[in-house]
Amino acid sequence: MAAQPNFKDKDMQVAIGWVLRVGVIVSIAVVFFGGVVYLYRHGHSLTNYSTFNGVPDFVNPSGIINGILAFRGRAIIQAGILLLVATPVLRVCCSAIGFIAEKDWLYTAITIAVLLIIFISMLTGHAG
Repeated sequence: MAAQPNFKDKDMQVAIGWVLRVGVIVSIAVVFFGGVVYLYRHGHSLTNYSTFNGVPDFVNPSGIINGILAFRGRAIIQAGILLLVATPVLRVCCSAIGFIAEKDWLYTAITIAVLLIIFISMLTGHAG
């Protein structure tokens, strides 16, 4: 009896590849759109770098959402950058789901440990 090819593993790799491609394309589109909005609204003004005006409002998720609702270009750019950062995290989540589907418990545990490290680092602000 001939061994059947393992299509699950290949299908999961294809799905993860699509997740990465779509995540990068969507984030590029959002950043580009935010750049266009920013240039439309501020393209004619000169920036004064001699004084520090403080941290902008869109450094936290609620500020980004409020900035997007106010149609602020820098907030839209920041949202695109967050999408770009979230894409590899989504890739790790998809890998965990794939390993669970394959019942590969060793790699499932390793992937979940990686996810925990990522989330703890994001929540506490500490890097490895």
